Amino acid sequence: MTTGAGLPAPIPEVQPETAAFWEATSRGVLLVQRCTACSTSVWYPRFLCSNCHSGELEQVEASGRGTVYSFTLTARGILEYKDCGPYVLALVELEEGPKMLTNIVECDPEMLAIGQPVQVVFHDTGAGSALPRFRPAV
Repeated sequence: MTTGAGLPAPIPEVQPETAAFWEATSRGVLLVQRCTACSTSVWYPRFLCSNCHSGELEQVEASGRGTVYSFTLTARGILEYKDCGPYVLALVELEEGPKMLTNIVECDPEMLAIGQPVQVVFHDTGAGSALPRFRPAV
């Protein structure tokens, strides 16, 4: 079984603090924020650093590489995911440091492992943004 083929790509609700992130996804670019006060890399987009609470966050292009930190095969989804069949929900640790909740696609879930390298792919929402998901790195 290969996951991800039938996953929906729901349109995100764009907020002022997430606008740059979602615009970048439309170009196939994954952004993280970096705090200029303490050098912590931050994801998800926000107004304050999660480490030192500084408001001095800059947008930085991420490598798009990471490792599987944790994952589960979800058999029953809800909302837009209710009829898409089994899919992998994962926590990916980005090369830059933060962890990102996402899906692992284009793989056999039986072949996934904690610590496995993954690479970002983008699934178009049709509304000027794309959902970042990950597939096993080759």
